Amino acid sequence: MATQTETLPSAVGSLSLSGSLSPLKSTGALEQYKPVELTPVIGTQFRGVQLGDLLDAPNADDLLKELAITIHRRNVVFFKEQKAQLTNDQLKRLATKLGQLTASAAGTEWGGLHIHPTEKHRDDNEISPITAQAFGAGRKRSRQTGSLLASRGWHTDITFEPVPSDIAILNVWEIPENGGDTLWASAYEAYDRLTPALAKFLEGLTALHDGNHFHKVAELQKKPLYDGVRGHPLNDGANLQAVHPLITVNPVTGWKGLFVNQVFTKRIVELSEDESDHLLKYLFTLVRENHDLQVRFKWEKNDVALWSNTSSYHNVTLDYTGYNRTGHRAVSLGSKPFFTSEGKSRREDLGLGAWIE
Repeated sequence: MATQTETLPSAVGSLSLSGSLSPLKSTGALEQYKPVELTPVIGTQFRGVQLGDLLDAPNADDLLKELAITIHRRNVVFFKEQKAQLTNDQLKRLATKLGQLTASAAGTEWGGLHIHPTEKHRDDNEISPITAQAFGAGRKRSRQTGSLLASRGWHTDITFEPVPSDIAILNVWEIPENGGDTLWASAYEAYDRLTPALAKFLEGLTALHDGNHFHKVAELQKKPLYDGVRGHPLNDGANLQAVHPLITVNPVTGWKGLFVNQVFTKRIVELSEDESDHLLKYLFTLVRENHDLQVRFKWEKNDVALWSNTSSYHNVTLDYTGYNRTGHRAVSLGSKPFFTSEGKSRREDLGLGAWIE
């Protein structure tokens, strides 16, 4: 556990909801567009449905509310066959509306769009450009980390912030000839792979998430790290650390999820260093070695992915050489991660029964 000289950020996961947990109910408003579930656990896909049309539809509020519910229930939603890339304005409007819906389910005010601490210098700092040319990137990452495992890259975005992302949206319009897939995994299903005894134990613990390596990134870019307000008043300052519950509850679904990731989660606060290291190693393994709680997506030009960042993990496949992978992303800030005993297991809530008998 933390020593007397060690100072940790205060845990924001003790959030008390304003009233009882009130998950949002599906209305079926998107069924007319014939969504396809890509796996039994995670991933829903739409073909030919233009996100720009949904934004401007007369019943846009109803459609986008249902989209937010679908994203959080299915972890990630894909829109293929887009006629054009989303404009920055469309991307921000979409992220804003979906984030507001998430915040309302949690009984909190919407936090805004995230500004990454390494990207304040751009003209539109609420949009993150994706310009990855992966030639040698896998080998470079191996040299930096000492790991030869591509699965080391599984993560959840910006969990070093006191208020991390609730929904992230990525639109890609330049793709390599082959390769460059992205994988997502379900935090709900990872929780359901825990024995009841271990799940109960974890529900009382918190973990430290650290992103201070971005100071080095900013130094290499020769641009100052942004230490001002990054989309939410709590996301402020140069110390990129936060403490969150190990088990959180998604306010839109009411489902419990495992909230650790091997990029940002550094230690379990209440345990010794050895205990923390061994337990986190097992929890990370649950995510990366269970392919039946993952979905793999092959990008095509102008595709859009929208995912529930608080209830998902993702990992890009750096297997392409000599090509750019270009797009842009917006990240909404909905509510602080929290745990409540009112939360439910996804499998049990859907009547699927416990995964572990």
